[in-house]
This record gives sequence, C-alpha cells and structure tokens, in this order.
Amino acid sequence: MAKNPNEHPELQATSFNNTQRPNRRTFVVTAGAFGTAALWALHRFPIQAVEASGSGGSSGSVTIVQFSDLGKPTAKASVPRVVKSDAEWKQQLSPVSYQVTRHAGTERAFTGNTWNNHEHGIYRCICCDNALFSSETKFESGTGWPSFYEPIARENVVEKTDRTLGMERTAVSCRLCDAHLGHVFNDGPQPTGLRYCMNSASMHFVKLA
Repeated sequence: MAKNPNEHPELQATSFNNTQRPNRRTFVVTAGAFGTAALWALHRFPIQAVEASGSGGSSGSVTIVQFSDLGKPTAKASVPRVVKSDAEWKQQLSPVSYQVTRHAGTERAFTGNTWNNHEHGIYRCICCDNALFSSETKFESGTGWPSFYEPIARENVVEKTDRTLGMERTAVSCRLCDAHLGHVFNDGPQPTGLRYCMNSASMHFVKLA
C-alpha cells in the first residue's frame, strides 16, 4: 500500500483480525477520504487542546516506574511533577515538539524520526525523560507514526478523553510532565489489541546495546 503523507492518526490501521480485515482497495479509498477531511480540519484549526491538557499542569507528586538506560525498571517512585511555564517549554523544545507536546498538535505522517526505527531501545518523553515505550512492543502499523501495543509501564502514561475534530478519541499523555504524546486505538495486535499511535516529536529514542 502506498504511503500517504496526508494520513492522520484518526485513521483506523489495518485490522489484525483476519475475519474483519478490509481488503487493500477498500482500506485505501476509505482512509484517503477520511484523511482528507481530517487534515482539512487540522489545517484550519492547527492547534487543538486536548481536554484537561495544558502547557503547565498542576504541581504535586506523581508515581511512575523509573527505568535505566539499559531498559530495566529500577524503582516505582513518587516524584515531583515536572511543571514549567509555556515560555520555558518553548525555549527547551524544537518548534514541532513544542506544538505536539504542549498544544496537542500532530506531526505529519512519515516525517518523524522514529516511525520506521527498528533498533532496540526505549522511548523517553522529549520533555522530561520519563520512560514511555519499549522497542519490544513496537509494531508496523502502516500509519506513518511510531506505534506500540502497550506502554513500558501503565503508571507512566495517562489516558483521557479527547473530543476535538468532532469525534471522541482517547488521548495519551506523559504522567510526569503532562506532555501530549498521541492517541490509543482498539485496532492493534495481540496480546493487547491496542495501537498506541504516538508522535515521534514527543519522544527521544535511547538505543540499547
């Protein structure tokens, strides 16, 4: 199937259930029509805030599972939430990472630096270095965004309702700093059946030996 740079993460990836899998022609036609409408909305309203999301977040402590750069959990700890001003985030991050993580933006499909990454390692939050995903759960979704069937630790992410673009989805954010990461869909592979469709701009990759 040809890679369409105008695809959007709202597109349902090819089902992993053979009894429900649409044929390639049906999928391409349906995805193309839906993608055009979704991208029109994105271009007209490029920054859509996710419900309950923001650039600062509330102060206090959160509980996360900490991981070493060897990809091993080291502790489950209560740590201070990372809170910075919008100006501080803008200075720290690249323009695309700032728009994605602090204003719930979406990078263009097939443009991120990890959607086609096949190296062994872990994916950490670009804002606070919190461990988010492992290459062990990464799979090829065909969407142009890095996709995983589960987080590295459930404690490290937050899932909440996103009603932007006239639809209801589940947005995923970093528990430690409230950075927007992407969305999760119910069309992934086993064992979870989930597709965590993330933005490359929201994470940095740490290669393991």
